[in-house]
Amino acid sequence: MALKVAFIGLGVMGYPMAGHCVKAGYEVSVFNRTTSKAQTWAEEHSAKFVLSPKLAAQDADVILVCVGNDDDLRSVMLGDNGILAGANSGSVIVDHTTASAEVARELYALSTEQGVGFLDAPVSGGQAGAENGQLTVMLGGDAKCYARVEPLIASYAKFSRLLGDVGSGQLAKMMNQICIAGVVQGLAEALSFGKNAGLDCDAVVEVISKGAAQSWQMENRANTMLQSEYEFGFAVDWMRKDLDIALNEARKNGSTLPLTALVDQFYADVQKQGGGRWDTSSLLSRFTS
Repeated sequence: MALKVAFIGLGVMGYPMAGHCVKAGYEVSVFNRTTSKAQTWAEEHSAKFVLSPKLAAQDADVILVCVGNDDDLRSVMLGDNGILAGANSGSVIVDHTTASAEVARELYALSTEQGVGFLDAPVSGGQAGAENGQLTVMLGGDAKCYARVEPLIASYAKFSRLLGDVGSGQLAKMMNQICIAGVVQGLAEALSFGKNAGLDCDAVVEVISKGAAQSWQMENRANTMLQSEYEFGFAVDWMRKDLDIALNEARKNGSTLPLTALVDQFYADVQKQGGGRWDTSSLLSRFTS
């Protein structure tokens, strides 16, 4: 019998992810803080929506969560109407929020107290990855819990892996965002250099993308960056949230992240330009504004 699934949080990522669960044959109920969005999703997928995280969790074998940050996560997990108020012993919570490792460990401890599994499971791949069911999921937690939910995760992800104890998924996502920040900044600088040198940057990108400079960002964002098109889902505001998490963790574990700190400030410049909702490739706008 298919697992009963609750999905909490229908943002740009959660909305399509929950839809993939339905398409894979799971019985899904959803909760979203904006009820009208949950109702629209439920109508589109012939499924049901409920009015609190507690109600969503009550009948679920697996509770998937995808909200904004640590505070949002605590708000849907805790309290009289939170997930833990409704979750049954033996159920598993899979948290797809990009949050701190600290909050993952906190919620794991509280979940464990009442016999509920908890996996931190941030995702990479952006809005397009969510819509196409091609996300990458990095997880921390118990191997038995992961084995139970792996087929479900496969309905919206091309790859997932358990990386260690709880918190490991969040730490891996921090590494992911650190890498992206550096790559996008390098690409922005190269495109600015090429334009100033009078080169046909589209042609140059076609050439260098076949060599060692190749990256996902170059393949998917260079041409739109050259057109000053920055509307691709993952906003600068959210990237700064993620980089702040990584920089805070670095202070705790003794890492030095000079490039990450610098690029974070460059994203602050983009915010000052009014680009808080532009996607992360908008670093090029600093050179053209």
